[in-house]
Amino acid sequence: MKTITVKATKTYDVMIGSGIFDNAGKTIRKVSTGLTAAVVTDDNVDVLYGNKMAKTLAESGFRVVKYVFPNGEASKNTETFLSLINFLAGEKLDRTDVIVALGGGVPGDIAGFAAASYKRGTGFVQIPTTLLAAVDSSVGGKTAVNLTAGKNLFGVFYQPDLVLCDISLLSTQPPEVYKSGCAEIIKCGIIADRDLFESLKSPIHEQLVDVVTRCIKIKRDIVTEDEFEHGTRKLLNFGHTVGHAIESLSEYSLPHGLAVAAGIAVETAISYKMGLCGKNSLCDILDMLRRYDLPDKTSYGADEITQACLSDKKRIGDCLTMVLPVETGKCILKDIPVNKLKETIQAGLEIDV
Repeated sequence: MKTITVKATKTYDVMIGSGIFDNAGKTIRKVSTGLTAAVVTDDNVDVLYGNKMAKTLAESGFRVVKYVFPNGEASKNTETFLSLINFLAGEKLDRTDVIVALGGGVPGDIAGFAAASYKRGTGFVQIPTTLLAAVDSSVGGKTAVNLTAGKNLFGVFYQPDLVLCDISLLSTQPPEVYKSGCAEIIKCGIIADRDLFESLKSPIHEQLVDVVTRCIKIKRDIVTEDEFEHGTRKLLNFGHTVGHAIESLSEYSLPHGLAVAAGIAVETAISYKMGLCGKNSLCDILDMLRRYDLPDKTSYGADEITQACLSDKKRIGDCLTMVLPVETGKCILKDIPVNKLKETIQAGLEIDV
């Protein structure tokens, strides 16, 4: 087992290995003195792991309650959030109790936002069951739900007390969900670790613990430097400006990671057209996306993507910050004026390599 310590507004451990889930109750008890553990999960994950989660918590002395909602991004909304808050109040949780997010990014985001909001803050533990959540959303403290106007517009930064990343839980994720995680791993390599990027030429599933560990260390280092995303942390948004727009335009029928992959392709092409990265880097990045059967383009046009981008939370005034690669392992932040956004996106869509 490997342990990574994140030092932010809370200092907490991320534990990575196989079989950690078997003793999750005992491990959570070390960071919680509360009487009640509220498990928040979706209906798919509940069938797989809900009873086992409840059992290990009960064996460690917790009263266990469980909130289950329909799986999918469509549930990441204010209705689910408020329903969960009312559930916690009905179960009379107090500040010493713990909310356990069991699942992918959607349960993690909703549970984390509820943990931050209910009684102004309760205990919070993340147990990711998808590769995407393991390498990205379970670490770093971003919690939010979507609004009609855009993705993740309603939320707060709230660090967990513990993250238990049991690699064996990832074996039950559907292929499309696994591919979403691969996209985020490729992103990590492009923004911060060329050696990681090169290592992905060998299948990720053959080096899972090492790859997950390296991604979490990258995120740990960035979050430690810039927890509230005033500067460096924005690098983690590579592929997400265009990706979130594509995801929104698909009405969330396209999984997050696949939308991000398409965003990576378009934003890399934009960087190439601006002369920031060379053709070799462009080809390397597109080839890596194709290696994992990820989208390397989108059918949406510049008009549609631009309008969706204008609701992005990364827009500040008359500029939108885009992350653009200089080479694999290094990206920069580039402010794109809103009045130049459509032509910038159009330039990225025109690249065909």
